[in-house]
Amino acid sequence: MATRRSAETRTVPRTLPVGFLNDVVSELRKVVWPSREESTRLTIMVLTVAVAVGVTLSMIDIGFAQLVEGILTWF
Repeated sequence: MATRRSAETRTVPRTLPVGFLNDVVSELRKVVWPSREESTRLTIMVLTVAVAVGVTLSMIDIGFAQLVEGILTWF
């Protein structure tokens, strides 16, 4: 048997912008935000990994460039 919803439990359909915004606010209230220390630590970690990957790829690129240059000047 289906039950009727009372006026208090009715929600705005999700297809409307207001319903979407209500869902967004509801989900943001569930978020556990990181502390300042955790954010700082993770930011430093990301920057360190990004620099390491950048240096590694640069070294590989320089190596391949020298290899190709050597092959082209050899012929």
